[in-house]
Parts: sequence; structure tokens; C-alpha cells
Amino acid sequence: MSTYEDRGFTLIELMIVVAIISIVASIGVPGLLRARMTGNETTAIATLRVTSTSQVAYSATCGRGGNATSFVILGTPVGGSEAFISADLGHAAAPQKSGYNFAMGAGVSAAGPPDCLARPTIAGYYATATPQSYGSTGTRAFAAAWAAPSGRTSAPCHRASRLRRACRCHRFSRRTRRA
Repeated sequence: MSTYEDRGFTLIELMIVVAIISIVASIGVPGLLRARMTGNETTAIATLRVTSTSQVAYSATCGRGGNATSFVILGTPVGGSEAFISADLGHAAAPQKSGYNFAMGAGVSAAGPPDCLARPTIAGYYATATPQSYGSTGTRAFAAAWAAPSGRTSAPCHRASRLRRACRCHRFSRRTRRA
């Protein structure tokens, strides 16, 4: 008979396993955080595209050529139809979504004609998406703008390819740069 008994793992073996797990976790966590920030930034870009598309729909159906002054107006159904923008954006004047703060205001152009419910409109708009926490929820801020050409109040862009040229959609970070 042997006097050696197998009693399980020693303390040294357990410490080595914990050290290996912590090294693997420290390598993987920054990659996961970068992936989450990239996802948040992609959502912000998509949300600004939806905002531009809903402004075009609003201008054509209810705005009489003008653009909505806020997300709340785009989120309000008109005449028994659906709202122009989803409820997660149309519930507040400055909604928050996926780690970004969204804001919309008048661009550099003048006031537009009253809409189908006699609410004021604007001829141009400027929508922004800024991270709630730089470096944590995102590293870039984005914007979409439309300024009506002189003598026009309606947005002519209906497709994404024309939207970039006509509506001057752009993104910016600490230094302004065009996409």
C-alpha cells in the first residue's frame, strides 16, 4: 500500500489556472469594448440616415415642403397613419439611443411653411449624434444636415446616394472631416 493519497489540486496549481484565465480575459475585454463602440457608432449613423429619410417623407406628405423642427414632431402620427420615425426616437426632443445623444434643430436656412396641422416648419435642419461618454460608448460624433437651396423649401434627396451629395451628410470627430 502506498502512503500517498490523491487529495485534488494544490494551491499553486489553482493560482496558475487563475493567472492564465486573467491573462486571457485581459486580452479579450478591450476587443469586446471596441466592438461595442463600433456597434454604437454604426447605430448612430443608421439613426441619422433614418432621420434624413423621415424628414423627406414628412416634407412630402405633411410638411408642405418644410422639415420638422424636432424628433417629437417626426414621432407624432398624422391623420391616422404611422409616425415618420420610430417610437424610440420620436418620444423626446433629444433622444438617447445605443450610447449616443441625438439632437435636431434648424439649419442655416429660414422658416418653412406651416405643416398640415398648422405647426411651424423649417426649411433646413441639422441633426447630430454625440457619444454619451467619449471613449466608452463611442469615439466619433456624427451629423446630417439639409439646407434648402435658395427659392426651394423641399428636400430633393430620396435615395442614400443622392442624400450624401444633396443633403451634405457628414461625420466629424475632434477634427471636422467629410465622409
